[in-house]
Amino acid sequence: MTDFFDALETRDPADREADLLQMLPLQVAHAKLASPALAEILQDVDPAQVSSRAALARLPVTRKHELLEKQLKSRSAQGNVFGGFSVESFGLRMPRVFASPGPIYEPEGTARDYWRMARAMFAAGFRSGELIHNSFSYHFVPAGSMMETGAHALGCTVFPGGTGQTEQQVLAMADLQPAGYIGTPSFLKIILEKALEMGVALPSVTKAMFGGEAYPPSLRDWFSAHGVAGYQCYATADVGSIAYETTAREGLVLDEGVLLEIVRPGTGDPVADGEVGEVVVTTLNPTYPLIRFGTGDLSAVLPGSCPTGRTNTRIKGWMGRADQTTKIRGMFVHPGQVDQIAKRFPEVTRARLVVTGEMANDVMTLKVETACSGPDNLSNKLLDAMREVTKLRGQVELLPPGSLPNDGKVIEDARSYK
Repeated sequence: MTDFFDALETRDPADREADLLQMLPLQVAHAKLASPALAEILQDVDPAQVSSRAALARLPVTRKHELLEKQLKSRSAQGNVFGGFSVESFGLRMPRVFASPGPIYEPEGTARDYWRMARAMFAAGFRSGELIHNSFSYHFVPAGSMMETGAHALGCTVFPGGTGQTEQQVLAMADLQPAGYIGTPSFLKIILEKALEMGVALPSVTKAMFGGEAYPPSLRDWFSAHGVAGYQCYATADVGSIAYETTAREGLVLDEGVLLEIVRPGTGDPVADGEVGEVVVTTLNPTYPLIRFGTGDLSAVLPGSCPTGRTNTRIKGWMGRADQTTKIRGMFVHPGQVDQIAKRFPEVTRARLVVTGEMANDVMTLKVETACSGPDNLSNKLLDAMREVTKLRGQVELLPPGSLPNDGKVIEDARSYK
């Protein structure tokens, strides 16, 4: 059995760089020709000249909030839900479309392993002929389909467990005996704790690939103590797989289908290797050709190559957000969503979303200032609005005017990552 998904993983780094930079001008030309949004963004760019890292760094960065703004503007003006970024339109070449919080709409193309997840699954120990229990969501967000299409490309069968219904998840695992689990680490922890409570053994679940949440050493040790070797993947709904963990557990190895830059937050300027900055990704995806897409995530390049023999660049993994957009229980929550909730209630003068707790046990509290001493049902109405807008449950705290800090923060991430 080979230790690598394919020969690309062990290429000489110089050969990989040459291959990527050879394809880059072609992708820029394709994006400029086929994507109206990128034709506008790159209108003064000669694709043939974008054949080096330095040339790439001179192109504009499109960040998630700008993608949302362009989509909103395009929807109202032209009826184009993708803001002109997608090359394809609804029909046979776009089997699915998804919505992430914002909402930001993402197309799914027809290419085999469209989101490029099979490589990460292989690194996590999954092999052709196995059954995978997929507990990522299958509705709205693309996570469920991302993992399923990757598993199919790897040659695996998938049980679409989705989210919730913990007891049924346990019973399905007990009956089907999957080779492992794919989903958020917090949900597998809940499933395994429920299995212990029910007295149900799950001996087949010895490996897992996690995404959607941070995976701190304390949680990794908890799974190890319960017989599960869990590995991280780093992906986004916009660009698919970016990097993945290996058995070396020394950072995350970049996917072979992306060009990664680490830039100084708020700029497009690449930082020195080892310096923490924002992850900016250029994909070679012809359906959704995002050029210099700013993920809003912080990370840094690690020196050297992976001890497993994979030669691609490694990054430290997720190190926080470059903006106030925050991932809570696998879902992004934007400052604009907090503002959207607050504006529904004239009695609310200021609002701040505070996320506390330890990783995999997030507590989301909406703190609002109001001059009313006890508005009828305001807390319940705010709870309903928070669930509707963010798709997450939380709690509400009513405060007198002047209670919240005057520091410009709309979302405060006060979780412990130890």
